[in-house]
Amino acid sequence: MSFLAIPYPSIDPIIFQVGPIAIRWYSLAYIGGLLFAWRYMIRLAALSPQVASREAVDDFLIWATLGVVLGGRVGYTLFYNFDYYADNPLAALQIWKGGMSFHGGVLGVIVSGLIFVKRRNIPALRFADIVACATPVGLMLGRLANFINGELFGRASDVPWAMVFPRGGDAPRHPSQLYEAFLEGLVLFCLLYLLSKKESIRNRPGVLTGVFLVGYALARAFVELFRQPDAHLGILAAGLTMGQWLSIPMILGGLFLITRAKGES
Repeated sequence: MSFLAIPYPSIDPIIFQVGPIAIRWYSLAYIGGLLFAWRYMIRLAALSPQVASREAVDDFLIWATLGVVLGGRVGYTLFYNFDYYADNPLAALQIWKGGMSFHGGVLGVIVSGLIFVKRRNIPALRFADIVACATPVGLMLGRLANFINGELFGRASDVPWAMVFPRGGDAPRHPSQLYEAFLEGLVLFCLLYLLSKKESIRNRPGVLTGVFLVGYALARAFVELFRQPDAHLGILAAGLTMGQWLSIPMILGGLFLITRAKGES
């Protein structure tokens, strides 16, 4: 294996700190992603005012935040470190120490979203399409924050762009966080943007949500081939990682939404 590698651009995970209060890039990524999604949803909702009002989108920001944070944390404790948190249940409340699951965050937003649209009498799939289109930028920012933190790095490799991560030993590794930021974030956002411009797609509620689910799951499953598996989980049944296994129901659910969608007159 070649030991040539691109130097890892070491960036302090803490932007600035005043006493015990620290502002981290990871926290800023969550805030920035939610704020972008909010503004972009307002723009998309304006194209379909019969779906949701500006006020409804404003109110949903709080529901989405709770869904992302609570769902992401619960998902991490259940999917990635259940044995530890079963023995240390109070540790699950220590969100500031890290540990979030995107798949859990999706489930959290689905649950909070379903409650929200039912209370507001909003068409669920039409609203879900708006949320789906606004989500990828938040994913991109989150993965960039993972890169800054030097976490969730890739497997050892001799590709010319491999990097030596501070927590990854001496071997150069795939910067898999950047792969995910590109595919799950930029590429998926552009795809959904182009599709959302087509009236024939917008008039088929659930299609954009289905494309998001399938697109994310395929991108995640692909990048898992280059990402270092979690040390305490490793490779699971059928040679798949936990991220790949969790992506399977997303693909099935997305395909279901796409195939069942019917055009509106």
